[in-house]
Amino acid sequence: MRSFEKKVSKKQRPTKRAALAGALVAGLIMLPGFVEGTPPALAQKTEQQQDNNTLTYGRLLQKIENGEVARVDLDETEKVADVYLKGTENTQPLRVKLLDQNPELIALLKAKRVEFDEVSSANSRAAVGLLLNLMWILPLVALMLLFLRRSTNASSQAMNFGKSRARFQMEAKTGIKFDDVAGIEEAKEELQEVVTFLKQPEKFTAVGARIPKGVLLVGPPGTGKTLLAKAIAGEAAVPFFSISGSEFVEMFVGVGASRVRDLFKKAKDNAPCLIFIDEIDAVGRQRGAGIGGGNDEREQTLNQLLTEMDGFEGNTGIIIIAATNRPDVLDAALLRPGRFDRQVIVDAPDRKGRLEILKVHARNKKVDPAVSLEVVARRTPGFTGADLANLLNEAAILTARRRKDSITQIEIDDAIDRLTIGLTLNPLLDSNKKRLIAYHEVGHALLATLLPHADPLNKVTIIPRSGGVGGFSQQILNEEMIDSGLYTRAWIQDNITMTLGGKAAEAEVFGESEVTGGASNDLKMVTNLARKMVTMYGMSDLGLVALETQNSDVFLGRDWVNRNEYSEEMATKIDRQVREMAISCYQQARKIIRENRALVDRLVDLLVEQETIEGEQFRKIVAEYTQLPEKQQLVVSG
Repeated sequence: MRSFEKKVSKKQRPTKRAALAGALVAGLIMLPGFVEGTPPALAQKTEQQQDNNTLTYGRLLQKIENGEVARVDLDETEKVADVYLKGTENTQPLRVKLLDQNPELIALLKAKRVEFDEVSSANSRAAVGLLLNLMWILPLVALMLLFLRRSTNASSQAMNFGKSRARFQMEAKTGIKFDDVAGIEEAKEELQEVVTFLKQPEKFTAVGARIPKGVLLVGPPGTGKTLLAKAIAGEAAVPFFSISGSEFVEMFVGVGASRVRDLFKKAKDNAPCLIFIDEIDAVGRQRGAGIGGGNDEREQTLNQLLTEMDGFEGNTGIIIIAATNRPDVLDAALLRPGRFDRQVIVDAPDRKGRLEILKVHARNKKVDPAVSLEVVARRTPGFTGADLANLLNEAAILTARRRKDSITQIEIDDAIDRLTIGLTLNPLLDSNKKRLIAYHEVGHALLATLLPHADPLNKVTIIPRSGGVGGFSQQILNEEMIDSGLYTRAWIQDNITMTLGGKAAEAEVFGESEVTGGASNDLKMVTNLARKMVTMYGMSDLGLVALETQNSDVFLGRDWVNRNEYSEEMATKIDRQVREMAISCYQQARKIIRENRALVDRLVDLLVEQETIEGEQFRKIVAEYTQLPEKQQLVVSG
């Protein structure tokens, strides 16, 4: 019912607008009548004033005979006379209604030598009438011009609806060159050939090589795909078209395909040139995927794009560069050779790449000479180019807030914590809660220091952060292992044990009945790691089998219900293996905490007092009580 009412109201809108315009025109037409006419109350008041300021024709002749009249103004048009008596020339005159013929009045005025003159109100009334007519004619003309302009714009938009919305530059002045793009050297090297193809095609055609038709940039968000496209445009100095994939798709059938045809027509007229399509997955998703079929309009747009890229008519000199972070959803016909000949992986940078990116973004910032960008690059594994740019920007904001002249290492460290963990809140005042959190975080930090295969500790703090984080222990992650994804069994087991260290410390110090729910996120991480060991990595007693795969989304045309690759009996065994791993690591964590209880109490006292303990200071205190593993000794010596 509501949808029907909405439709009815939408249909009535033009009628309402027409009625409003008609009422406005009618009001303007009636305006002169209201202005020229006189309201009843005003007319009655005017009549009373006229009764006090009028004379009869006979009284006028008598006053002229008596010599009381000083001047008379005769208005033959209105048949009235304005009489000014002697001594009252500056006051309002008396009005007398004249006859059709007034010879005796004229003769008497001449005989008595009374000054008189003939006046006419016709000219003034004509001017007032003309002004009143213009008062409603001009707004009416303006209203007609407004409706005419809107109808013209609507018709022009309708004619241009199927035109491409690509932004065109004859020479792309992006201001970005390959020197401004750092951290993705392999991708730059492959794309440099595209620039050479555009500048010196004879170098490749001489040996029989043909120019690639399409290059697909694939990578996570923020790795610099759009920046690379801008750099290619800046280096090649050729006509450059840029458009987003979502600008092709409309609710009206055929518009997307029409825009694709128009885009390639313009590109052919300006060949050789570059076409950059950002977020191509919006239009290039698999056809016929998902429940109930695909979107017909989007599929027509994709079909037209496939035809334009490699159909019966070649597109010589046109190179298409597309970017996406979801290559798994793209149609197979779009990725075959002859359309997107190359797929350039733009991945997160390694340590050397992060250092180069930091140097690029530090050019326009006042960074203290004591700041080591090498240390910053080492502390930010997994950061993309956009993350690193945001990191230095946050550090600059903190520097300005603290009224410093340049960015120091403290601001950069605080910016890293803010981006990875959260905004710093006010320190805790409740001593009991503060001490409880300190035991929990010291449990994590101590196990990270004593376990032989765990990553070394960077710092531990009980200063709360936004998002409900009461404190945290931060490790220096193993960059090579994270970048390669080659996790060892010993590293995963020590990581699980370290993650359970907070809960183990609470249980050993306060007892099982006083354990809090602060380890909920820790348990989720433990379950995830243990399950991957059993079902994906083959690191359990179940053997070298892969029992689970990555989940496939329904919209890709895959299974409606995720099917398990194993039986119910195997699922029970998997759950048992996961539980046994978690319990074994938890018992090991409690054992380490129990054996080093005196060390734990000292570290907690220091943490409550300082609220933050750096990793180097933490390891020196631990070394006074026990022998550090070889891996931790290397960190101390380094």
